[in-house]
Amino acid sequence: MRLLVVEDEEDLAGALRVGLTRAGYAVDVAADAAQAYERLLVDAYDLMLLDVNLPDVDGFAVCGAIRRGEVEVAGGPDLRVLMLTARGALDDRVRGLDEGADDYLVKPFALVELLARVRALLRRDTAGTGAVLSVGDLTLDAARHEARRSGRTLRLTPKEFGVLEYLMTRPGRVVPAEELLEHVWDANADPFTETVRVTVGTLRRKLAGGDGDPPIETVVGRGYRLREAA
Repeated sequence: MRLLVVEDEEDLAGALRVGLTRAGYAVDVAADAAQAYERLLVDAYDLMLLDVNLPDVDGFAVCGAIRRGEVEVAGGPDLRVLMLTARGALDDRVRGLDEGADDYLVKPFALVELLARVRALLRRDTAGTGAVLSVGDLTLDAARHEARRSGRTLRLTPKEFGVLEYLMTRPGRVVPAEELLEHVWDANADPFTETVRVTVGTLRRKLAGGDGDPPIETVVGRGYRLREAA
C-alpha cells in the first residue's frame, strides 16, 4: 500500500518514512500542504498521515478541503486520513474527525500503535475485514508480516509481500501493472522499468513451490489476477 506522510518536522518525517517502509509500505513525504496537493493530484494514495500544524495551511483545512472536493485527488476524495498532532484536546480531536479524518493520533506516539492504526484503516473497504487476509489456500497476516500457502511459510521481500497483499484485497479482479506500481512502490520508482513484471515473476515462483500452479495469473495486455480459488 502507498502512503503519503505530510509532516514539516524533518526528523519525524524521516523516522516515519523509515518505520513505515520497514513495515512494507511505499512512502512519500510532503513538508507542507502545497507539496501534499501536488502529490495528491498525481498519485493515488491509499492513506495520508497528516500533521495538523503545517507551515502554510492548517491540517484541519487540508482535510476539509479534500472531503469537500475542493482539492483534486487522484485516488478520489474518500482518501483515508490519519491525523498526527500534538494538539490532543477534546475539541481538537472532535474538529479533526468533523473535518473528515478517519482517525486521530496524538504525539508523541509509539510506532507500534501507529502501524496498528494504519493497518486498521487500510482494511476498510477491502476484501479483508480482519487482520488476516485469506484467499483460497493463501493467508496473509499484515500485523506479523507473514504470508502462507497451504500452511507453508512464504519468504517474501517487502515488495513481493506488498504485491500479494494488494492482490489479495482484490481477488478475481484484473489489476494493471500501472496500478501495482502506483500503490506498492513510492515516487522514486521508474515507471519505465520492468520492476513490476520481475517482482510478480519472483512472487509467482515462490507461491508455486510444491503446491502446484501459482495462483497469480497474467492476463495478457491487461495485468495480473489472483484466482479466488487459489
